[in-house]
Amino acid sequence: MYKRQDEKQVLLLWRHRFVPDVWNWELPGGLVDEGEPPEVAAARELEEETGYRAGSLEHVVSFEPVIGMVSAPHHVFVGRRPERVSKPVETDEAARAEWVDLDRLVPLIRDGKIANSGTLVALLTLPPFTS
Repeated sequence: MYKRQDEKQVLLLWRHRFVPDVWNWELPGGLVDEGEPPEVAAARELEEETGYRAGSLEHVVSFEPVIGMVSAPHHVFVGRRPERVSKPVETDEAARAEWVDLDRLVPLIRDGKIANSGTLVALLTLPPFTS
C-alpha cells in the first residue's frame, strides 16, 4: 500500500479478476520469490506494476486470507515519498493506476468496487478506519 507524501491518497490499480469475472480496485502486489524478503518483493512489485518507487517502506501487518485451508501469508507495507521512476513494465497487470483519496475508500467498498481481501485488510490500517 503506497501513500503520497500528504498521506491523503493511496495508489490503487483497476484490475480484472478472471475466475469471478470481477473488475475492482486493488493495491499493487504480487508473489514473493523464493529467498526474497517480503519488503524487497513489495518494492519490486510496486515498481513493476506502477513505475513508482517508495522512498521508504513500513511493514504494517501480515495475515493469512484463508487460514485453515492453505498457507498463503500476505505482507502489507506502506510506502511513503513515492517517486515516479519509469513506466510500468507489467502492462497486463491492470487497466490503470490511480491515486485515490482516502475519503473515497468507504464508498468504493460499499459499492463493491474494492472486493479483494488483501486490499480490504490493508486499507483497514489507514484512516478513515483508524481515526
